Amino acid sequence: MMRFNVTKIEFDFNTDMDEIYGVSPDEADIIEEDNLGIWDACDEDDLIEQITEESGWCINSIDYQTLKHDATL
Repeated sequence: MMRFNVTKIEFDFNTDMDEIYGVSPDEADIIEEDNLGIWDACDEDDLIEQITEESGWCINSIDYQTLKHDATL
């Protein structure tokens, strides 16, 4: 198990779809902020899968730092 500190994330909010299926810019900011911080995962693929499952949105880009497992912020 590895520990990741997600510092920036951008989701695919389907901005080209009808407004009923999308989210407002304020909602998008909240969703992105809610998924920043420390995550435990087996590897980068597992990290992306966990965040996608938790948020309900696909990830366009992600920036993170790999931490020692006992690290906290």
